Amino acid sequence: MGRTLVIGDIHGGLKGLIQLFGRAEVSTEDKLIFLGDYVDGWSESAQVIDYLIELEKSHQCVFIKGNHDVWCIDWLEKAIVDDVWFIHGGKSSIESYKNISNTVRQKHLNFFERMHDYYVDEQNNLFIHAGFSSMHGPEKERYSSNYSWDRTLWEMALTMDKRIKKDSVLYPKRLLLYHEIYIGHTPTLYYNVNVPMQGCNVWNIDTGAAFTGKLSCLDIATKQFWQSDALQNLYPNEKGRNK
Repeated sequence: MGRTLVIGDIHGGLKGLIQLFGRAEVSTEDKLIFLGDYVDGWSESAQVIDYLIELEKSHQCVFIKGNHDVWCIDWLEKAIVDDVWFIHGGKSSIESYKNISNTVRQKHLNFFERMHDYYVDEQNNLFIHAGFSSMHGPEKERYSSNYSWDRTLWEMALTMDKRIKKDSVLYPKRLLLYHEIYIGHTPTLYYNVNVPMQGCNVWNIDTGAAFTGKLSCLDIATKQFWQSDALQNLYPNEKGRNK
């Protein structure tokens, strides 16, 4: 039996992804679950998508859709350039498609559009880019944008009073729905942490690869994790999403 590895936000850092897979010794026996935000940041957003499309031909992959991916879909499909997207990594994604043919762009768009909003495995673990607000789970979510934007789930898990027991009426219902929850979206660097973080049964795998951090993947069974070098060192002539 192979491992189940969950991978954090890549943000156009193909060099980091390749390095990370080498360090984790990823094999075709492993199941790979990507938490979204494949684009926007470093200069190889289109190349990351090419790599992932090829990867799923030989590996068992699950691709979750992130908020940056939604922005990129709007641009690829309708030529919509969201002003916020443009300054938060969209510019680098647009530039990465400069010499990409329309045929390949359509192939990428098809890839984006068949990504999952969330995924639940056989052990009742939830994988989602950001979170959900419904106490009945993401399938009952009223606002689908929460899948890729919500931060309340993570903030709640991170600040939970450890004295509250699971059988208490005060224990958050959202946290009782799943064995474990794996998210990206909110860089752990915001908390001065550069490795995957845990709050209750929620694991955050976004270790800030878009900024000054590293790209991470974690074995959900053992909680062993691997990291690339800091992406700014792999792309020394670029800024990524750093100011």
